[in-house]
Amino acid sequence: MVQQNSRRDFLKLAGLGVAGAALTFPSLGKNEGGGFQALEKSQFNLLVLHTDEHNFRTLGCYRALLPKEQGCIWGEGIAVETPHLDSIAKSGALCDRCYTSSPVCTPSRAAFVSGRFPQNTGAPSNDLPMNDDIITFGEALRRHGYVTGYAGKWHLDGDAKPGWSPRRQFGFTENRYMFNRGHWKQLEDTPTGPAVKGGNSYAIKGADAKSFTTDFLADKVIAFIQAHKGRPFCFMVSFPDPHGPNSVRAPYDTLFEHLKFQQPRSAYAPAAGLPSCAAPFAKPQLENMSRYFGMVKCIDDNVGKILGALRAAGVAEKTIVVFTSDHGDMCGEHGRVNKGIPLEGSARIPFLIAAPGLIKPGTVIHEALANVDFKPTILGLLGLPADAKDEGRDASALLRGGQAPAGWKNVAFSRNSAGNWLMAVSTRYKFIVSNDSDPCLFDLEADPFEVRNIFALPASRPVVRELAQALLDYAKRCKEEHAEQPSVKADLLWCAEGSGAYKAPNREQKKGKRRKLVEEDDK
Repeated sequence: MVQQNSRRDFLKLAGLGVAGAALTFPSLGKNEGGGFQALEKSQFNLLVLHTDEHNFRTLGCYRALLPKEQGCIWGEGIAVETPHLDSIAKSGALCDRCYTSSPVCTPSRAAFVSGRFPQNTGAPSNDLPMNDDIITFGEALRRHGYVTGYAGKWHLDGDAKPGWSPRRQFGFTENRYMFNRGHWKQLEDTPTGPAVKGGNSYAIKGADAKSFTTDFLADKVIAFIQAHKGRPFCFMVSFPDPHGPNSVRAPYDTLFEHLKFQQPRSAYAPAAGLPSCAAPFAKPQLENMSRYFGMVKCIDDNVGKILGALRAAGVAEKTIVVFTSDHGDMCGEHGRVNKGIPLEGSARIPFLIAAPGLIKPGTVIHEALANVDFKPTILGLLGLPADAKDEGRDASALLRGGQAPAGWKNVAFSRNSAGNWLMAVSTRYKFIVSNDSDPCLFDLEADPFEVRNIFALPASRPVVRELAQALLDYAKRCKEEHAEQPSVKADLLWCAEGSGAYKAPNREQKKGKRRKLVEEDDK
């Protein structure tokens, strides 16, 4: 189901409307068929604003669509305002159910830029280099005459750290300010090129509005816009925040210190019936949320600077602006922090897109999408040829007019890089199969905090069958090796085709230390 609100209704719903914050598109106008008249497609620029480990509930436009107890899970009134990010949603579309194809960095980014699922990119887990033959959306646009560039964290060139200006550009020709990995807090220009200020450390002391990484990278975006405003451009910036360590420059470091953050109520939910990847931690964790909020606020202010630069350059009305992240952060939900699991805080990501003349302002998309869908969707919006090797779906028809193309399935998929679980999710239901637990089904409408597994209920059988079949179809089409694990395969086959009472298959009991669910460069 797609809901298309008028601009006024969305603004009223969101309680937004910061003066001067929203993009304005004077070229918007109805065509004879009642849709929106597009600009000449060749005129559109593409600007992708990407963050790392970003909980969707920290965006005001997402909170506006949620009941208070879901939007402010850290306590009543505990929120960070994001007017500039919200303005992208107001000017275009908010994808309400967008998921990462794998909730850790490298595989998610590989899916996003390539349009292929992680297992088919060469980079299904962290610190693996993406295959040389991958055609990214940047390369596709470069081949169509776009000037292209990238700044910020890449994490698709192996284990180099920081790894400035990777030799393999993947179509992002101006990659001087691209670095492979790390969550550096201060960067600088030097006679020999960009560098981590003060050596390779995450030190925050002395950071200011020029050296702090979010500010530094935003300035590089603005410089690119100014240099290339006269021709079609494609630029992606990947801010390393709000990924840990939770630290940020002044004044953002103290803006939210007065707030009394509480553990989300799911931190104390009983674990009975939940798979290991969804069970609350026995000792709930909650990292420094005031600094996490500070990082989000700093990102929002810099997005405001970038949007202002588009207007000043006279290209706002012909630039598609996308905001998203590689994965979420549990931020205390289920007593967990970081990512790597199929729960909403980890796997669900923000996705906003403003496309002047192509997407009606205030559009809300409720269909389940995944970041593997980005490349085919952006090519569709730009009117460029599809890539036959893409495994994601072209959702451009949904964004433009609310009608899904023929054969569209309202299901998105995600996978664990270690092979522990697979997920199929629709607008309402989430189905998880894992190698160490019985299957799980969540009703996200009735149980948004994911604390009740309804897999065993007789009434759930049709939904389980449908989502299991969707997972099997995906596994066959996209060469999903995780589905070949004996216990996972047995569960999927029973869920899709079996009858009678469920009987758990024999499961391999793995011994040893529980696998760490955070990236190596968290250290």
